[in-house]
Order: sequence, then C-alpha cells, then structure tokens
Amino acid sequence: MSKKRLRSALVLLTATIALLTPVLSEASTPYKTYTIDGYGYVSETQSAYSPDSSITKIGEYSFSSPSDMVVTEDGYVYVADTGNKRILISDLDGNYVSTVGEGDLVAPTGIYVTKDKTLYVADKDGGKVVVYNSAGVKINEFGKPDHPLYGDKVDFKPQKIVVNNSGNMYIICEGNTNGIVQISPTEGGTFIGYFGTNYTSVSLLQVFQRMIFTDEQKAKMLSNLPSTPTNLSIDNQGLIYTVTQGENISTLKKLNIAGNNLIEPDAYDDLPAAVTTGNFDNIFVASQNGYVYEYSSEGDMLFVFGGRDDGRGRIGLCGKVNAIAIDPNNRIYLLDGEKQQIHIFKPTEFTNLLHDALYLYGKGRYTESKEPLTKVLEMNSLFDYANMAMGRAFYQEENYSQALHYARLAKDWNGYSDAFWEIRNQWIRENLITAILCMAVISLVVVFLKKKKDSIGVLVTIRKKLSSFRQRRLISQLRYSLYYMKHPVDGCYGVKREGKASYLSANIILAFVIVLSIFGKYGCGFLLKNVRDGQYDLVGDIGKILIAFIVLIICNYLMCTIHDGESTFKQLYCGYAFALTPYLIFKPIGIIISNIITYSEVFLVQFTYYFMFAWIVVLLFITLKEMNNYSFKESIKCILLTAFTVLIVALVVFILYILFAQVVEFITKISGEVAYRL
Repeated sequence: MSKKRLRSALVLLTATIALLTPVLSEASTPYKTYTIDGYGYVSETQSAYSPDSSITKIGEYSFSSPSDMVVTEDGYVYVADTGNKRILISDLDGNYVSTVGEGDLVAPTGIYVTKDKTLYVADKDGGKVVVYNSAGVKINEFGKPDHPLYGDKVDFKPQKIVVNNSGNMYIICEGNTNGIVQISPTEGGTFIGYFGTNYTSVSLLQVFQRMIFTDEQKAKMLSNLPSTPTNLSIDNQGLIYTVTQGENISTLKKLNIAGNNLIEPDAYDDLPAAVTTGNFDNIFVASQNGYVYEYSSEGDMLFVFGGRDDGRGRIGLCGKVNAIAIDPNNRIYLLDGEKQQIHIFKPTEFTNLLHDALYLYGKGRYTESKEPLTKVLEMNSLFDYANMAMGRAFYQEENYSQALHYARLAKDWNGYSDAFWEIRNQWIRENLITAILCMAVISLVVVFLKKKKDSIGVLVTIRKKLSSFRQRRLISQLRYSLYYMKHPVDGCYGVKREGKASYLSANIILAFVIVLSIFGKYGCGFLLKNVRDGQYDLVGDIGKILIAFIVLIICNYLMCTIHDGESTFKQLYCGYAFALTPYLIFKPIGIIISNIITYSEVFLVQFTYYFMFAWIVVLLFITLKEMNNYSFKESIKCILLTAFTVLIVALVVFILYILFAQVVEFITKISGEVAYRL
C-alpha cells in the first residue's frame, strides 16, 4: 500500500471512530466536577450540574453591585440591588414583577422572604432592618437594640438576615464578633441574645508572649477575636447554617436551637460566600471564586464544580459570588456581583437520580432508594456515596453480605463494621459447637502424643531430627533471638562475647520484619487498612525500612565510636536486629485479630501494637547501653546525638536531591534547545 493510500485510510478510520464515539456531557461545561472518595482523595466524576442560562437584567432594570438573592418556593426571584438601593422581584426567567424599597433603603445587603411573602431587608448603611408585606408596603422597621447586653459601643450594621417560623430574626452585623444577633419582633424589637458565636484558639507562642510581654507590647499584638460569620441560611426545621471565612473545618456549621454545631464537612473552601439548603435536605455552599460545594445533610461532600471566569465571559464561571439559591426545579442560582448577573445551573440526570435516592434514604424508605441508587451506580460504579447508601439499604433489609460488599466499595467503615458484626454473629451461632468439638479433639490428640512420644517409633525419629535441626548454627542463632527478647542483658553478652549472632541471622530477622510489615499494610482487616485496595508499592515499602534501619545503625555506630563505645558495627547491627523479635511475635497476632474484629474491638489491635513497640524500644535502649557499656545518661546522650545526625543526613540528602533535579532539568532544557535548533 502506498503512503498516500495509507494516509487516506488512517484519515477515514479516524473519522469513523470520531463518529461512533459518544460525546460526554462534560464537553459542554466550562469546568470539571469532583467528589471525595472514602479515602479522602478528590477525584473527577460526571458533571453534576450544567450551565443552563443567565439573568443579566430583570425586565429593563440592570443590576448595580447586587449583594443578596432569594428564590421562593412558588418561583419568584428577589435580588438585593444594593447599588440602586432597591429590591427587584422577577419570575424564574427574569421577567420583571415589581420593585420594593425605593426611597426607603440606603444599602440593602441582605434579604429574606417568608412563606407568606413578608420581605425582610438588612439595610447595612441605614443601620436598620426593614420589613415589607407581600404588596411591597413597609410594615415595620428595627434599629439598634437598646439592651445593655448588646453593647453600647457595638454598631448595628446588618448585612445578612434570616427569620424563623416564630418571626425571630437572626442577623449578621458587620464588625460584630459576638455572634449572630437575635431579635424578636415583640415590643418593637427585643434583643434575645447572640447566637452561634465562633470560637478562638490561642497558640502556645501567644500564651508565652502574653506571659513575658509588657503592656505596651501586648497592645501592639494582633487581637485574638472570633471571626464574624460571612453568611447564613435557615431550613424548614429551623436549623441555622453559617459559613465563616478562615475557620477551616468549622467553615460550614449546622446549628441547632442551642447553637451547637451538628456537622463537620469532609471538605471546605477557604473563601465561602453563601450557603443555602436544597429540596432533599442537602446543603450548598458557594465560594467567592465561583466554586459550588454540595453536601449531604450529614456534611459528606457530594460534588464540587464551577470556578472563576478567565475573562471570556462563559456562563457557569463567575467573577465574585455573593449569594446562592435553589429553585423548586432544583436548579442552582449564583448571584455574581462582579459580572452583575445571575448564573443558572440545571442538574444532570445523574444528579437527579442521586437526589431521589437521598430523599428516599433520608426518609427511611431504604428499599425504594435502591432503584435510583442502582441507576446511579450504573452510570458511575465508583461513586462512593451511592455505594454507601446502597450498603445501608441492604443492611436495613438484613442482607448483610451485600451490605458488607457495598460498604467496602464505599470505604464506609462504620457500615462495614455493623454488617461484619452481624455476619460474624451468625457464623458463631452456626459453628460454635463444631469449633468447640474440634478444639477438644485436637487437645486430646496433643495429650495422647505427649504421653506416647517415647513409645511410638515415628515420633522418636521426628524428635531426633528436630533436635539435630535445632543444633545447626544458623537455627541456634535464630532461636537465640527469642532468648534475647526475654533476657536482653544476658542476650547482649551472648551476642557480644559468645558469638550468638551473625549477619546472616540478623538479616533473616530483618527480612521477616519487612515481610510482616508489608503483609500488615496490605493484608490487615479492612477497618484498619489505610491504603487503597489493589494499589501496591512493594519496592517503596522495602526501601523505606531498609534505608531507615541502615541509616540509623550507621549514625548510631558513628556516635558510639566518637563517645568511647565498646561495640563493633556487627554487634550493634545484630543486637538491633534481634531487638525487633517482638515484631515477629506480635505483628501476626495483630494482623489475625484485625481481620475478625469490629470497630468497637479495634482497641485490641491497638493495644497489641502499643505493647509490641514499647517492648522493642526497651530492647533497643538496653542493646545500646549494654553493647557500649554506657551509663543511663550516656545512653540518652548518644540517642539524642544520633537523632541529630540523622536529621543532618536527611538535610544533606534533600539538598543533593534538589541540586540533582536542577542539573537534570538544565540538561533536559539544553538538550531540547539543541534538538530544536538542529
């Protein structure tokens, strides 16, 4: 075939593949969608929401620095048009309905609409909360509370507001670090108190500074005041949701009537701008940079999508978000104060199915939730939250084997533990008598063999061969490690003076330690596993142990040599290897236990490992002391110097690695430049 025909055939084949290949929905969105798996890693998933449209005007009215937005259950959009000192009302498509507050408001920055269409406006520069009825007529106004607990020197600049079913107002005020202001409408506005106050933390350095600084120096220190919430929302049950910038895990809070936080989200944004709740008890948080986070009612992150506009003006990418709302059709509305428009996102089929499953699951209708969950998993079998919900649904149906399967897929340790407990309990009930009988038979056989060990020829022969095998030098040295573990002082003397150890026996023990370490990492019970299923790094696992052991031995030997230690390198090497013998005894026990326990019994494995490591540390210390004939203080000094030497070695290796990487990068760039010019 000629080159021309070959090229034509390749072009035709490429075109055919392009036509037959389905186009993914992600291609139409200007951003990617991510979720968090059970190990806490962020991974890409299907598009959860796609840009639908935008609202740049309400009728003929343009926005000017819009600050807040509300979408009502009956399909109306309220926008706080701060720059124009008014509230604009439209339908879901942006068609003009009415205007409220012109002539009354100075700088409306927060709004809330009740079910009876009563409108509450937080007028920041006006220093008041203005209330309008459904016809847009002002019916009330609340200024600064005159209660002494509010504080005489605290300004009243309401920024955001929500109202509960009793008419009590929850107001975020600019600069008020005491918390959310609660005002009752009774008696012209009664101050109830502060709600949901953020807490501060003091570092050890700050404590030390306050102890030694003078009053003048303390006055120059930054004040350690709690952060003021950025925004808030309220759900149908009266629970308050707040977002606060710079609070890390407490960035998003779900507060009950007592002000206690009920959730800890597994992901958060550093610059949250707004929060709202959806139609399925889900929670939405919008960041200033245009990212939207969707959480379940328990704080599990379902999706994060969106982003900041790069200047091309694409719908779905924002300049600076000020508010977020959800309409009755589950569409997301983002108020972009910088671009002065509203971005509208519609849920994909994948998201609609997930929401149906969340709703049914949240209402306790587990069997019904399986149908939409199955469809979700058909679209994305690795979506952990769907696997977790499916596992919980099977658990409620008492199908524990399937519940265990889905819990493992979802990395749902609590669900796995519950299902495993039921399976183990059932196995014990069915096999307990058989197991006891087997143990009794084995015990009788062992007793019988012990009594007849000198009269049965086969047993005599086996005993002689075992005795001969134990007398071999290498086997004797390996058996001596057990004695070393129980009698370390005498064991050190045997290694140092009597030749009870060799490099070969020490290396065998070290090899077994490495094997058990790898098996413990990948073969332990699911509840204690912290690596992904199916992912292995055997070379790295072996290298880490070998390098750590050898570097510690070399650094310690150098310090012992400098400080008049009596041990040789071989004696230290063998002694430290023998000191690891408890690992060979207790690690297998821990691995076996980890595969047959539930969450409530994890302490058994933890106690086993703590005991094992404590024993090893004691053996290592005695080895250092006895091999070098050190006192207790000299041993501590040598340990500290060894640790310092290891740090120096690590620093040198890091510097050499950086230099090597720069040299390789330089050579690569030079080679590329030469190749380009040639």
